[in-house]
Amino acid sequence: MAAPPLVHGPSTPADLLIREAHVLDPRAGLDGPADVLIRDGAIAEIGAPGALEGARNGVAETVEAAGRHLFPAFVDPHVHLRTPGQEHKEDLETGTRAAAAGGFCAVIAMPNTDPIVDSAPILRSLRDAAARDARIPVGFTAAITRGLHGSELTEMAELREEGAAAFTDDGRPVASAGIFRKALQYQRLCGGVLALHEEDPTLSGKGAMHEGTISAQLGVAGIPSISEAVMIARDAMLAGYEDGRIHIQHLSAIESVQAIADAKERGVRITGEASPHHLCLTHEAVRTLDTRMKMNPPLREERDRQALIDGLRSGVIDCIATDHAPHARDEKEVPFEQAPMGTTGLETSFAAVYTELVRPGILSLDLVVRRLSDGAALFDLPTPRIAPGEPANLTLVDLERTWVVGDGGYASRSANCCFDGRTLHGKVLLTVAAGAVAFRAHSEVPA
Repeated sequence: MAAPPLVHGPSTPADLLIREAHVLDPRAGLDGPADVLIRDGAIAEIGAPGALEGARNGVAETVEAAGRHLFPAFVDPHVHLRTPGQEHKEDLETGTRAAAAGGFCAVIAMPNTDPIVDSAPILRSLRDAAARDARIPVGFTAAITRGLHGSELTEMAELREEGAAAFTDDGRPVASAGIFRKALQYQRLCGGVLALHEEDPTLSGKGAMHEGTISAQLGVAGIPSISEAVMIARDAMLAGYEDGRIHIQHLSAIESVQAIADAKERGVRITGEASPHHLCLTHEAVRTLDTRMKMNPPLREERDRQALIDGLRSGVIDCIATDHAPHARDEKEVPFEQAPMGTTGLETSFAAVYTELVRPGILSLDLVVRRLSDGAALFDLPTPRIAPGEPANLTLVDLERTWVVGDGGYASRSANCCFDGRTLHGKVLLTVAAGAVAFRAHSEVPA
């Protein structure tokens, strides 16, 4: 029997009553004030405000939540926890702590570590470490090709049995069409999904930002949007031919959204994700050459951002994923072209999208709440729901609370957040993951 895909450290099942929160769960049809009772880590009862007063007996804690919103906790299918081998950037404890602080009850980590997660023993040791150190459930993807070199497939069936949540060469594309076709054939046999970093290296070259007017003005080598879209089109055709399942990571360009829409129209089993930084920012943010704005794929133009927003609204883009990519301070404090790609995002994901897209009326709150956990089903994981009998996976948020990103530091080990210094609305106050309290803002929700 295959190992379960998610694992987490020891925790104490919660017994608490959350009183008078505005409960919003689009899947369960909940949108209004309610009390939610959690016993032994599971949702025991949902009632009208004040109706569960008698349930206080035997409940360890009561959370007064009037004026706050209670959502199903979020699931992020694309994070970098940097373990093994790069713990100076992040580790299992700090990464899952940052996730809990952002309202997440589960995350899926990428395999481009040191060593790369491309064999069963490495995956097994990583899962064992998570069983000691992870604050929330975490799944681990395995590499599609050995060493991420793109020339030889990993033992995908063995890795799947060991608990691989999916397969990806994230950070690099599978450049060879022949190798990718073989991966699709093996994926069809062993299950899971192939999550793809789409980039044609012969087009992106040594680019450091989006190829456009601003890269020309700054004299920085650019990455054309077509470098992403042509690979999506190729891989969608191969996936359709082999009846494989593919998931496109960190979409950034209008041509990419169109390629996914076309593939879905043809019946290809393809899904996609967008990241908060691509939904909220454009290459205008790179004018200062702040290395926190350097990521791959890069921030692109306003028309690209609008296409991502439209795709998220229509369902062409299936979920929001952070691509949380921590780096050490000294690695980012270098000239722009020399800095590594990547921004952190777990702690700011909801607040950034809520501030930039929900408050102005561009996207609805219930859509954003859905898209922040829709990634679970794409990776064959249970989707959090607020319903009696369900495991308690909840996040309590104060939508009116403003906060400055980075003030007081980060739960993550790294501070390379592209939203650093911005004032955002929407502060996570409490996260319950896998039935246990994983995060609480002590000033707002005392123990």
